[in-house]
Amino acid sequence: MRPMHETAIIVPMVHERSSEPRPSPGSYEGYEADTALELAPRLAYFAGVARHEHVTRAAQDMGVPQSTLSRAIVRLEADLGVALFARKGRTVSLTPAGRTFLASVERALAEVERAAEAVRADTDPRSGKVAFGFLHTMGSETVPGLIRAFRADHPRIRFTLVQNYGEAMIERLRAGELDLCLTSPVPDAPDLVARRLDEQRLRLVVPDDHRLAGRRRVRLAEAADETFVTLEPGYGLRRITDDLCAQAGFTPRVAFEGEEAETLRGLVAAGLGVALLPPPAVARPGVVELTVTAPRAVREIGVAWLDGHPDTPPVAEFKRFLLSRRGRLLPE
Repeated sequence: MRPMHETAIIVPMVHERSSEPRPSPGSYEGYEADTALELAPRLAYFAGVARHEHVTRAAQDMGVPQSTLSRAIVRLEADLGVALFARKGRTVSLTPAGRTFLASVERALAEVERAAEAVRADTDPRSGKVAFGFLHTMGSETVPGLIRAFRADHPRIRFTLVQNYGEAMIERLRAGELDLCLTSPVPDAPDLVARRLDEQRLRLVVPDDHRLAGRRRVRLAEAADETFVTLEPGYGLRRITDDLCAQAGFTPRVAFEGEEAETLRGLVAAGLGVALLPPPAVARPGVVELTVTAPRAVREIGVAWLDGHPDTPPVAEFKRFLLSRRGRLLPE
């Protein structure tokens, strides 16, 4: 941790202002917030004077005018309604209340310093952090391969990885919890920037004893009478499934809804329905995966970020890397 006087230097100068009436007891929550805003700029000044027990030396050490420092301490005591220092000329000593207050102030300033150091570390071009979201179906193979390739040139950049469905990731983007996300369908919203990176063929997955299991290709309309297992509403793949079935002229009869593609494959293997799914990372026994010839069964994969949100250096670097993988994002 930096010495306390270094922390104090970054605190804004205190300005004189006219006195304002205190809020009524009925608005106590607002009063607490106002009090925190009033006190915060003066805490480092208070800690500096407490450390030196001398106003002139503290002002010289912190690089602020002595008059500014004196006014800040007087105003702090007035706002608290408590004498923090006993004064003898320019020499001061803490009162019992001042010692109690100092302990909490030092903890608060140390916590602010730790937060500042963490933010600086996360934005470091060589060792910063990227908060990256992606679909569950991209977690076993695609994303590990991408990060491995990226870290070949950026070995110290760290990642916070979040697997979720598309709409949930967009919400987290908007909340500032994610820097980038890989999602499907590619979102179209005025507050987002999205770039198409690749497309992935979807297959009709059927049990290995199904009437279509001996085929290699199938028109989706041939499954119109089948029971489907799908992801839950809100998932991008569910929306794509519904749209493709509509193009084929039917509404799918859904028997089971889940949250993860491999769970759906297990349901298909158990003979509980058929499903439209992207290719698996590892072939699963008990199912046959058929190429859909009509309609064209694909899902677009894109990267999205919040429009106008400034990128830290590590985020900008990873974004450039993802955009450079356009057309070859997915493993062969």
